[in-house]
Amino acid sequence: MTSYRFRPHRRAVLQGATAAAALLAAPAIVRAQAGTIRLGTLTPLTGAGGSYGPSMRDAVALVVKDVNAAGGVGGQKIDLISEDDQTNPEAGVRAAHKLIDVDKVSAIIGTWASSVTTAVAPLCWESKTALFTVSGADSITALPHQGFIFRTQPNSQLQVHEASKFMLGEGGRKLAYIGPQTPFAQSSIDIMTAEAKKGGQGVDSLIYENNKTSYRSEVDKILQGNPDWLLLGGYTPDTIILLKDLYKAGYKGKMLGFAYAVNAKLLEALPKEVTEGIYTFEPSPAIGSAAHGHLLKMLGKSDVDPYTAQCYDHINLAVLAMAKAKATSGQAIHDSVRLISQGGGKEVSDAVTGLKAVAAGEKIDYSGASGPCDFLPSGDISGTKFRFDQVKDGKFVTKKIT
Repeated sequence: MTSYRFRPHRRAVLQGATAAAALLAAPAIVRAQAGTIRLGTLTPLTGAGGSYGPSMRDAVALVVKDVNAAGGVGGQKIDLISEDDQTNPEAGVRAAHKLIDVDKVSAIIGTWASSVTTAVAPLCWESKTALFTVSGADSITALPHQGFIFRTQPNSQLQVHEASKFMLGEGGRKLAYIGPQTPFAQSSIDIMTAEAKKGGQGVDSLIYENNKTSYRSEVDKILQGNPDWLLLGGYTPDTIILLKDLYKAGYKGKMLGFAYAVNAKLLEALPKEVTEGIYTFEPSPAIGSAAHGHLLKMLGKSDVDPYTAQCYDHINLAVLAMAKAKATSGQAIHDSVRLISQGGGKEVSDAVTGLKAVAAGEKIDYSGASGPCDFLPSGDISGTKFRFDQVKDGKFVTKKIT
């Protein structure tokens, strides 16, 4: 388990994501000063989600740096502890135990894989620790979490509904799903089937065993139904192998993959002819919004993935909820998130501006880099936009934003 401690209030003011990563790189040997607020990130710095975790962590760290430089929350500085869940439930549970039992954090930010979130969620609600997640499995917010889960990622039901409508809208007549066993695999198949049934069409499906060196037998089986669209349900490592076998099998239909799997790492690993024409989809950051622009400036980037945008929102929500509650516990965050993110008030897009408004007694409505942060009673986000891209000559080209 890899642990990092970020203490921006004891550093000189640094610029950009590189500086944030450098601060996070060295494990601390001293405990947080009395009176500080402890918050934790639990992101995938390694494993299947390793290409996303560092940027997610850095977004949180940079917001913390700005908040501490502005005086903290009610005069209290934030001590940020960052852990690597390794995209693995067992590692995630070990890290969450440390954050909760040793570091005494009020909130855990950024769990990515649904299996990790599902594993650590009971630890959070039992300890009254707020959990902010970018996981999508429907089963997560069906857990008895007592309001301690806030999910900015649209659930898999909403995601697969959008994917199914896209494939059907692009002329799909025979859809098929192929992917490993995940918390959202069967629900994805059920949703696709329901959408296709509206037009009198059927859906084939195949759930395969993960961590195999070849999926040729699975490919041959799913192609027996002659699908004109395949929804790829895996992560990057298995999808790379699957695409190789689909290419060797001569599949000429269209394919749609989750953008967290069909990503830049996958394009680098495969020849252009294997990936040409593949579509991807993901929740779209709120491009053009004040929060999105602020995040890009902080990170020194021209674009950002949706998970990093969501983690930027997580830390802003946690900070502003504590300020509103005038308390720093997980329970305080639980009680106050909706008071600062929905229901009207002065629109704010960053924690520092929001802290000033709250201190002045103003009602605020946080609008984030991932979109409006309005939560249903379940803890799910109420809605978001989606972006569909297509691979053209080894690069992603935006096809549609819904």
